[in-house]
Amino acid sequence: MAKKVKEKESEAVTPVFKNEDADLTVERRLIALYKLQKIYSEIDKIRIIRGELPLEVQDLEDETEKLKTKINKSTTDISSCKDSIAEEQHKIKECEALVEKYSNQQNNVRNNREYESLSKEIEFQELEKQLCEKKIKEFSARIEAYKLEIAKYEEDYQEKIKDLEIKKSELDEIIKETEEKEKVLTEQALENEKSVEERYLTAFKRIRSNARNGLAVVTVDRDACGGCFNKIPHQRQMDIRMHRKIIVCEYCGRILVDQSIAAEVESELKFD
Repeated sequence: MAKKVKEKESEAVTPVFKNEDADLTVERRLIALYKLQKIYSEIDKIRIIRGELPLEVQDLEDETEKLKTKINKSTTDISSCKDSIAEEQHKIKECEALVEKYSNQQNNVRNNREYESLSKEIEFQELEKQLCEKKIKEFSARIEAYKLEIAKYEEDYQEKIKDLEIKKSELDEIIKETEEKEKVLTEQALENEKSVEERYLTAFKRIRSNARNGLAVVTVDRDACGGCFNKIPHQRQMDIRMHRKIIVCEYCGRILVDQSIAAEVESELKFD
């Protein structure tokens, strides 16, 4: 009879220990997730310090390359115009040679018809010569326009190069100041990820990627979600403080932790 009583007592006690173990497991998960959040938030701060500088540097590099391309194109166009001018000048010489030839032939014509025919040829060559001279003027005007373009492009190019050097210098300085810390934090984050179960880590990363401020795990602050600031019912706050299950905000989907979890993590993690 005593044996049966002991067995019943043992059966009654066992589930209690299992629940406590389960509660501790949930608590450990919450601590691990909040710790991971704090580390990634610190990495985010470093990247915010850099701000838009990397993008600004990239944009300036793209703009300088475009200006170089424009300068090269205008230079090529000038060369092409000069070739065209040389060609037209050669045509003018040919026209002048033919005019001289036909003029000499007029001195030896036998009738008016031959004379008129030669006169028409001379007139045609003179018109051809005028057309060539007109084209030379047009090509010369284009060359001057291209030169003005090149001068403007080069001025812009020099300004962009100066801006680029300044921005690169600023970025290099910030990277130099922060890259070691970011490297340490990234290694710390990867190490802490190992203590988070795969499904919770996947959920954490998904929530974090969808959150504008990168916050996937937040505290309950003044009865509200620390991410979206919507009010949390008192019963739900009690559930959060019990650490018996992982609870998310019904408005923004972030994982919620209470101040005791936050205090434990923040006492362990010390950032410079």
